[in-house]
Amino acid sequence: MSTEPVTTETTEDEALVSDGETAGPPSADGEDGTVEVGVEGASEAGATGDESAAEDEPTGTAEAGGEAAAGVSEAAAELAAQKVERERIERRKAERTAPITSGAKLSGTAADLLAAVRAVEGGQKPVATAFGEPEPAPRRLAPEAEPVRRPQPVAPPAAAAVSGGTVEAVRAALVEGGAPEALAPQVAAVLGEGAGELLREDPWQLLRVAGVRPEQADGFARALLGAERGPDDERRGRAVTVWLLEQAAVAGHTALEAPPLAAALAQRSVPDPDEAVRSTVAEGEALIFQDALDDAPPVNTAPEGEQAEVERPVRVLIGLERYALAEESLADALARVLNSLSKDDPADWASAAQAAPRSAAELIRAVAGHGLVLHTGGEAARAEPAALVAAARGLGLRAYAATHSADGARRVASLLGAARADDSAVVTVAGLLSGTEGPGRDADGSLDLDLLVVLDAPQLDVETAAVLAESLPDGARLVLSGDPGMLWSAGPGRVFADLLAARVCPQVASRTPDPGPIGELVSGIGIGELNQVEAPGKEVVIVPVRDAGEAVHRTVQLVVDSVPRAFGIPAEQTQVITPGHGGAAGTRALNAALKERLNPGPGRFGGFDPGDRIVYTPVPGRTAPGRVVTADAEGLHLECAGGPVVVPKERVEQAVRHGWALTAHQAVGHRWPAAVVVLPGDAAQVLTRPWVYTAFGRAERHLSVVHGVEQALPRAVAELPAKARTTRLPALLKAQAPPTD
Repeated sequence: MSTEPVTTETTEDEALVSDGETAGPPSADGEDGTVEVGVEGASEAGATGDESAAEDEPTGTAEAGGEAAAGVSEAAAELAAQKVERERIERRKAERTAPITSGAKLSGTAADLLAAVRAVEGGQKPVATAFGEPEPAPRRLAPEAEPVRRPQPVAPPAAAAVSGGTVEAVRAALVEGGAPEALAPQVAAVLGEGAGELLREDPWQLLRVAGVRPEQADGFARALLGAERGPDDERRGRAVTVWLLEQAAVAGHTALEAPPLAAALAQRSVPDPDEAVRSTVAEGEALIFQDALDDAPPVNTAPEGEQAEVERPVRVLIGLERYALAEESLADALARVLNSLSKDDPADWASAAQAAPRSAAELIRAVAGHGLVLHTGGEAARAEPAALVAAARGLGLRAYAATHSADGARRVASLLGAARADDSAVVTVAGLLSGTEGPGRDADGSLDLDLLVVLDAPQLDVETAAVLAESLPDGARLVLSGDPGMLWSAGPGRVFADLLAARVCPQVASRTPDPGPIGELVSGIGIGELNQVEAPGKEVVIVPVRDAGEAVHRTVQLVVDSVPRAFGIPAEQTQVITPGHGGAAGTRALNAALKERLNPGPGRFGGFDPGDRIVYTPVPGRTAPGRVVTADAEGLHLECAGGPVVVPKERVEQAVRHGWALTAHQAVGHRWPAAVVVLPGDAAQVLTRPWVYTAFGRAERHLSVVHGVEQALPRAVAELPAKARTTRLPALLKAQAPPTD
């Protein structure tokens, strides 16, 4: 394995980099490092998540893309549709009355925790439901069937209605406790009616509000309850436990093991972590599970001299109900997909495989006999699931391909030889679930289809995957296709990786390589090798820099002058990718410098001007690149993925960022003719193989790497795979379906 710099140009080439230009000054926001948001609680628990938690803030909950129906935004439609599906999932779960099977004998703390959860199961203290009772969402037609309407503002999901009196009561409590009164509407929405009284009784409920930290809640509690209320307060222990589990979910975990959670509680000055966990479980604010450790040797628990009593070791996990329910529902739904395929299939799959391109024939044959199939491969391998969809449609089946982004859908549609706007066979996952794209739902609420191929499968978080799988009708086939080297989902879980590890269904690995020097480079990174590649057309170029200021300067030169001049790729088709939002060479600093050169202006509309390149984040983990059109009383008017979007004024700060520079997670699902990946020196600590693989793979024709991390880059590629995530899905899958050969 070579650790040579990945370049054909290790010095500043006159044909590519001009020294005669200057970049705007870097941002002086006082932030240190390149990562804006971390997940401290999860890392303290000894189980940190991947880069999604480190680089992307939760920036909104409204839906993006397309024209919205009158009075109902696409975001509201998607969220309502998902809530309806979750309600159905919850009803299914309610029918299962058997308690959680322990599978082994426990002692000590684990036994105490198990006793607590059994008390909950026995009805002593009911578990609070994670999902509310939403109003049924109206069925949405596919976009091509909707009349053309003026775009509607994209609103955040409707919070539970609270009275003005509740908001005022919360405001009074906040002021008395020394907390910002501006938080009142948000606190009232989270805690509901009676929030003011609840805060006075249990000030640590403030931790349920996004962005509030334990030390802030502690100060608020002391102001309201008096200095005698210290760290040993039972209410504090429960609140901090839930907060840590929520922080772990931000980092990608669906649960935490008991010892790391207890250690994290101790670090947060909770004097009796085990009692805090027991109290949290007893109050129904968290659940406890036991998963058998299949790889661990059995343990003899019998006293010396007595007959051996062999038990299989287990791990004790604590998690929030919403993710536990999602994982169990996903496992149930996938088992149904595996087992409900009709044996009397009239479709002539053999002929379809024979007529298909050779690279796709194996995938078609696997789908012919199985309800669930996994497909792995890079960008070029997307042609194989596209050929599968085309073949299935040729057999008269209702087949659809769903992607993570509108740009991904456009690329798949081009493989099908179809225009994206005129062919409903290619949809986004969000559009499919909301009903704004694709087949809609049948009378039973299931998706009206026979075959669903989900590309970009690594981006499926556990909740989205559960809703998607539960939405499939009996007898439908599901194909999950993706590149296992990519960054995992921004939300909790690692669904695709867990399914690959569980081996409960056929797996088809593509043999189609990504072409050219960029494809060769990225393929090597995928197996841990940073190889030197031949790039006679300067498809890959390294630009060494000494510090973050020079990194910003060189990046602006590349985007504004060098890449357009050398390759004919305009600035609007070149994407800058950097590890985080903060720092001297994060997205903020780079976007400020690029805006100064490409679209200078006063930022009259919440920091934006018409023509600004932006990225709109309707929900965490999903982004839509676009540009600013104008602004008025309705909000900020954007053009994203060829469709108009209106973001209300109060949502702009949360949901819209400048988009000349993105993080790798924001760039997932998209590709550009040229990409400039910026690696300043302070990014060395956050680089991993999946991050490098994802960032470098966003380029189609040209990749420039602004390189300031020296040997940290080859080390990350060779030694730092994806960070572990704690999930229960593999154990649940193995219980539902035996592994296949």
